[in-house]
Amino acid sequence: MPLTTLDPTAALVVIDLQKGIVSAHTDSAVIAAVARAARLADVFRQHGLPVVLVNVTGRAPGRTDDSGSASTFALPDGWADLIDELDVRPTDHLITKRRRSAFHDTGLDTLLRDLGVTQVVLAGISTSSGVESTARSASDHGYHVVLATDAMSDPAADAHRHSVERVFPRLGETATTAEVVTMVEEAR
Repeated sequence: MPLTTLDPTAALVVIDLQKGIVSAHTDSAVIAAVARAARLADVFRQHGLPVVLVNVTGRAPGRTDDSGSASTFALPDGWADLIDELDVRPTDHLITKRRRSAFHDTGLDTLLRDLGVTQVVLAGISTSSGVESTARSASDHGYHVVLATDAMSDPAADAHRHSVERVFPRLGETATTAEVVTMVEEAR
């Protein structure tokens, strides 16, 4: 379903645009998604809307199903640092996660509720993992979910397309960055 409205208190939630992940995926789709996510962050900030930047620092402790998981070795220095293109500001809200969803064991729901947020606009990497998991959780928590589909990317083009075409229409509204920007600017 296309974007129909912007709630008075919408928040942008950007998933896993961090140096260790983005540097491993330098194809044109990732570069374009990064630029669009950065544009969304700028517009949300300009209009006084919350920007939440999420990074991941590994998997949950105690996992035994993947012996090569991030929980069994130290991540390189700077791996979890947010990318420079996001131009992190003091007004941004930073959330660190250890699971796919930005809601699980992070305090994101409490933060958003404290800010009066009723709608989340999602962007980031990977469409079929972190973004989709966060979208499912946001829907389960009762948020109006908007997925900025051109401000996200996935290492597997088929997985990205499946999430965008099959999963996201069941979880919320989809829009391009330009459509979200227009909606934010018209609402303010």
